[in-house]
Amino acid sequence: MKRKVILVTDGDVYAAKTIAYTAEQIGGRWISQSQGNPSILTGKELVALILQTPYDPVFVLFDDCGMPGEGPGEKAMLYVAKHPSIQVLGVIAVAAKTRQSDWARVDVCIDRDGELTGHGVDKSGIQELEDGRINGDTVYSLDRLDIPIIVGIGDIGKMARRDDVGKGSPITMKAAELILERNGIDAWKHKE
Repeated sequence: MKRKVILVTDGDVYAAKTIAYTAEQIGGRWISQSQGNPSILTGKELVALILQTPYDPVFVLFDDCGMPGEGPGEKAMLYVAKHPSIQVLGVIAVAAKTRQSDWARVDVCIDRDGELTGHGVDKSGIQELEDGRINGDTVYSLDRLDIPIIVGIGDIGKMARRDDVGKGSPITMKAAELILERNGIDAWKHKE
């Protein structure tokens, strides 16, 4: 049976705290060893950890630390996403502002006010003029993957404190719920 995984394109301390909270709230798991800026573990190492988790969905963090193109986080992400024992439910694609940012198509974005939009969002979670794309440093390879839904958000756990864990990380929670919903999974029933 394939493990159900949600990929997250950020790995800093804020992302780690936010994803730990989100996974706990919906009754999922997260791979704590996947945090890092940049990502440290290889795709093979991450798959081994994912397969050891007791239940789904499993959140995994990937971070290129501003490297253009396919950095260590994206190489690991590609390996995980293409592994035969993994079913990717979706991606939380995190906007970044780096000198060499890449871009990817997204299905929907959630702005810092929690509104769904067809426009992209920037690092602060503010809607941009571009439709259906997001700029970030770990999104270069997303277009090469067959993923049911890619949800773009601003800088996870931040966005002028609007996604702060102390406030319930509402933007990240909404992104996770949207991914689960698109896959026919009720996040709150899942936790019971």
